[in-house]
Amino acid sequence: MAWALKLPLADEVIESGLVQDFDASLSGIGQELGAGAYSMSDVLALPIFKQEESSLPPDNENKILPFQYVLCAATSPAVKLHDETLTYLNQGQSYEIRMLDNRKLGELPEINGKLVKSIFRVVFHDRRLQYTEHQQLEGWRWNRPGDRILDIDIPMSVGIIDPRANPTQLNTVEFLWDPAKRTSVFIQVHCISTEFTMRKHGGEKGVPFRVQIDTFKENENGEYTEHLHSASCQIKVFKPKGADRKQKTDREKMEKRTPHEKEKYQPSYETTILTECSPWPEITYVNNSPSPGFNSSHSSFSLGEGNGSPNHQPEPPPPVTDVSLKLNNLLPTTTPQEAQQWLHRNRFSTFTRLFTNFSGADLLKLTRDDVIQICGPADGIRLFNALKGRMVRPRLTIYVCQESLHLREQQQQQQKREDGDSNGTFFVYHAIYLEELTAVELTEKIAQLFSISPRQISQIYKQGPTGIHVLISDEMIQNFQEEACFILDTMKAETNDSYHIILK
Repeated sequence: MAWALKLPLADEVIESGLVQDFDASLSGIGQELGAGAYSMSDVLALPIFKQEESSLPPDNENKILPFQYVLCAATSPAVKLHDETLTYLNQGQSYEIRMLDNRKLGELPEINGKLVKSIFRVVFHDRRLQYTEHQQLEGWRWNRPGDRILDIDIPMSVGIIDPRANPTQLNTVEFLWDPAKRTSVFIQVHCISTEFTMRKHGGEKGVPFRVQIDTFKENENGEYTEHLHSASCQIKVFKPKGADRKQKTDREKMEKRTPHEKEKYQPSYETTILTECSPWPEITYVNNSPSPGFNSSHSSFSLGEGNGSPNHQPEPPPPVTDVSLKLNNLLPTTTPQEAQQWLHRNRFSTFTRLFTNFSGADLLKLTRDDVIQICGPADGIRLFNALKGRMVRPRLTIYVCQESLHLREQQQQQQKREDGDSNGTFFVYHAIYLEELTAVELTEKIAQLFSISPRQISQIYKQGPTGIHVLISDEMIQNFQEEACFILDTMKAETNDSYHIILK
């Protein structure tokens, strides 16, 4: 049995009024909240939202940048949301960076059909290490003589023009490229993150680096100084195959987390997109001055004296003041300043900073292995030979004696024998060292011996069988026996102040 409750007419009127009042009260609440009493901007201005607000991307990040650089290496899955991506690289492995042109139609028309210059750098991510960059790179250079921090793999790269690596900038490379054409550059990073840790007891975390790319266009003078775009990303470098193991470890850790915890981390992407950043502060390094050409083998670079700062240039050699230094002699008494002059003059300018406080005695105490470890094999052997004063052995050595002196000595010896003096005499010969084994060289050496001009020697003959005079030729000199002895006889030539030389 259903019961229906019917209200009197007065009750219906009362119920209708209550509903209207309730709707009005709800309407008032909505109007109060939406009228600006609780503004969203005021809410976000509260201190508790300050930190979260700073991590949000700014509005200008959504703009289309003229260029985009993509590092073909996967990002780590163990990075929290709103944090910068982190990419693991293997030491010495070639990684592709794609240079993409994202310009809109009509944007930057001044670079259409022209080349731009991009400068790659590997720099420190931590501010503490940035302040001590010079000392850090000097220490790395000492431990890894002859090596570079950053190289370009030329054979694998596509579209790059005139790649260069300044020996004084171990962490910097540069090249030109055409934005309208496909461009991919393969880079190699040769330092590992744990080389710059404070304490090295094993198991410590390596310091992060940054790969930064600055792109410039030509100015009116043809110099690449007008900044167009800069971008960078955070990396860590491991020993070979270490990056793969670290990526696998991070992935396994994330798989063990709950779905709720995974939401706090960003996914791993197959490639790393470099994000826009401020240009390298010391852009005065970017100029049109000639720099050494690039060599794809990092070990073939001469050890530089750069400190990672773009504005650093080699110091000019100081003037030579010491007499012994002018004679290319490095003595144990040589002061550090004089040793610097000696290094400059003997083409070891790139090592002057390494040997700043070395005196002559300090340098002369270095063993061959020490010098090779510091300077690398090629320059190390050259420096060691220069320190030890080793001369190149001549190709041919002959001994000569003037006939007049020879006859005089013979006459004196015969006179002594007649007087009953049994003491023998000896003949004085002079050594002549030949390198080119030519008649011209022999003429010059004999002229020096007689203290005359080579023009005063008309011809040189060798006395042959039955006393004939054979004209000296290059082939004859090349067939001289080592340490052969000759007596020099001079004969007046037909022209004035000219002589013929006869070798007996």
